[in-house]
Parts: sequence; C-alpha cells; structure tokens
Amino acid sequence: MTSEIIDLTTVKRDTTFVDRLSPDGRLLRRCIQCGTCTASCPAAHAMDLSPRQMWRMVQLGLEEEVLSSKAMWLCSLCYQCQVRCPRGIPLTDTITRLKEMALKRQLAASRESAGFYRVFTDVVRRYGRMREMEFMVRYFLATNLLNGLNYAGMGLALFIRGKARPEFPKLGGEGRLDKLFERVAELEKAQGVGR
Repeated sequence: MTSEIIDLTTVKRDTTFVDRLSPDGRLLRRCIQCGTCTASCPAAHAMDLSPRQMWRMVQLGLEEEVLSSKAMWLCSLCYQCQVRCPRGIPLTDTITRLKEMALKRQLAASRESAGFYRVFTDVVRRYGRMREMEFMVRYFLATNLLNGLNYAGMGLALFIRGKARPEFPKLGGEGRLDKLFERVAELEKAQGVGR
C-alpha cells in the first residue's frame, strides 16, 4: 500500500464522480473513514490502495487514480466490508460499478483483469469445473505470453510433484454450463445489468 501524499490543488478532480456511481455513490458521502472495510477485507494486504483509501479518493473525485488502481480487481466480492460497514454503505455493489466504469474506459488494469475473468468463465463454462493448466495457458496467450514465463518454474515443480498434469483442451461441442450461462445472460439483459 502506498502512503504518498496527494496535493489536491494540483490533481484533476471530478466532483461528480461520487454521484455517477449512483445510487450507491451518493451513499458513499456517508463514509466516515473508520477503516472497517479495510480491516474486514481479506485481500487488503495485496491492494495498491486500501479499501478505505479508495473510498476517500472516490469522495474527493480522484477518478483517474481510482479507476487506474488494481484494488477493485482484487476484490473477491465476499461482502465482508458491506456487511460490517457501520454506515450501511453498499461497498461491494459499488466496486462492481467501478469495474464496469474501468472496463468501459479500457484502462490497462481493467483489460488484464477482464481477460482473466473472460478466460476463467470460459473454462468453467466448457468443463463445469476449473482446469488450471488450460486456464493459465489461455490467460497468458490472451494477455501477455511473456508474463507466463515467470510461472514456468512453478509449473514445472508442480508437474514433477504430480500436482499438475497436462490436459488437452476440448475441441468443440457444447459446454457443460452453457444453458446456465445463457439463462444468466437473459436475466441480466432483462434487468439492464452490464450495459
């Protein structure tokens, strides 16, 4: 986590940012910076901004900094922050809205994370379970093959110990969860989700 000081007189601020996260955004004005969200978050230690810092930056209108952060992409949607928030702010739901905004603007962190989610759901959709080897290969092919080389040693060690085995990808046909995914897409379309 960073502890740098941001000079608010020199940074571009958008005072409508918190309102554009509506209806959740307006509720963010109630945040008292107690830190319960950060203390409740199992992924806070790995984030570049703690949840508390991210919400304060949203309040201050620091849209570029928030949407460029990787913090929201590390959220596992466990709802711990939302359940424990003493002000009743729908934090997890707002993180989903932040992700949508970042994806629309095609920021670097969101492209990488969107690739991760796309490949993950495709593998689960096709097999009804996770096939780690195929997932990793497809993910690095879709994002940055050179990053995959950083994991080659770990993959080899897992293979030698019998913890990972090569699996050949399915070459066609219907996935095991196609009908479930199609139904979810229908429900989301009917509710106007993911526009």
